[in-house]
Amino acid sequence: MNRTQKRRLTIVAVVAVSAALAISLGVYALQQNMNYLLTPSQVQSGQAAGYKTFRLGGMVKAGSIHRSDDSLKTTFIVVDAGGAMPVEYTGILPDLFRDDQSVIATGHMDNAHFVATEVLAKHDETYMPKELKDAMAKAHANKAIKAGAGAAPGSGSVNP
Repeated sequence: MNRTQKRRLTIVAVVAVSAALAISLGVYALQQNMNYLLTPSQVQSGQAAGYKTFRLGGMVKAGSIHRSDDSLKTTFIVVDAGGAMPVEYTGILPDLFRDDQSVIATGHMDNAHFVATEVLAKHDETYMPKELKDAMAKAHANKAIKAGAGAAPGSGSVNP
């Protein structure tokens, strides 16, 4: 091997080692920031033991919401088909949070209950914000009025 070949081999080796180090650091950083979504039955079966923080998803059990009188602390129970998990949250809850509603809480386990740092309430696929609902109703009303305005008298079209 001559000098030029040794230099090229050294450069290729340094680039390969640097790339491997960068990739391994990136994978390590991503693993630290991942939040896995688990159900109460998965948590109770021990699948959450390896996670410092994770997301707990399920339905809020009817009648389980208890709000503190002197603070923003709220406790409730999240259920799925096979389990239930008590949750403690301190903060302002979303407007859609209520009994029998889907919820996703981010946090960690503290003994036998889940301490949430964030709570997201999910809505069903038929949910529509009030502003959009009002705008759509107005558009439909205008369309019906315009369609009926050009009809001949006695043609059977009715203006709402």
